[in-house]
Amino acid sequence: MRILRLTREEEKRLIARLESLSSLAELKDMEKRMHAQLGIVLTITPSIHEVRTVRGINIQVEEQTGLCRKTRQAIPAAIRRCLETKPELAYAILNAHDLLGGA
Repeated sequence: MRILRLTREEEKRLIARLESLSSLAELKDMEKRMHAQLGIVLTITPSIHEVRTVRGINIQVEEQTGLCRKTRQAIPAAIRRCLETKPELAYAILNAHDLLGGA
C-alpha cells in the first residue's frame, strides 16, 4: 500500500534526485529511504562478468504489487545516467564489492 502513495510528481522528484547523487553513501541512503518509505527494494551489484562500462553494473528493482512497470525501468535508468556523469560513483560501487582490489 505504501507504493500507492508515489504520485507522478513525486516520481519525477525521485528520478531527479537519483540522477543527482554524488557519493556512494548518498546512494545507500536513498536505497534505505526508498525501502522504508515506499517498500522499493533496490539491488546494485557488479556483473559476474567483466565490467567495462556502466552497463556492466546490475541495477534491479524487485517486482512489487502496485509498482508501475515504467517506474521499475525509470529508477535503474536514472541511476545509470548518474553513474555515466559521475564515474567516481561507479568506481566506488566496484570498490565496495572489492573488484578493484584496493587500486
